[in-house]
Amino acid sequence: MIEKIVIQYLSDRLEVPVCAERPENPEDSYVIVEKTGGGKRNGICTAMIAVQSHAKSMLGAAELNELVKDAMENIITLSDVSKCSLNSDYNFTDTQTKEYRYQAVFDLVHY
Repeated sequence: MIEKIVIQYLSDRLEVPVCAERPENPEDSYVIVEKTGGGKRNGICTAMIAVQSHAKSMLGAAELNELVKDAMENIITLSDVSKCSLNSDYNFTDTQTKEYRYQAVFDLVHY
């Protein structure tokens, strides 16, 4: 399951919690990993992974987003992932809760 692989990979490289959903009692900064699409053709799996960087400030969220992008560049060193490319990244602040976050979307090819 690619989500578990990405969560474990980022957990090993970031100094903030990385999870699949919003923690019940979130820390000041944390990361959420979500699979937003994918497919399988000829035994090759693809996935679109959204990584949300949450922080107490806009700048903090942007800085955490940069750390996520830097880490994801090297996920191809894992035997389960053969390609990772940044699709897009942008300010994704929740206007209702006023929670600062950035989102980076990656296209992965994995086994």
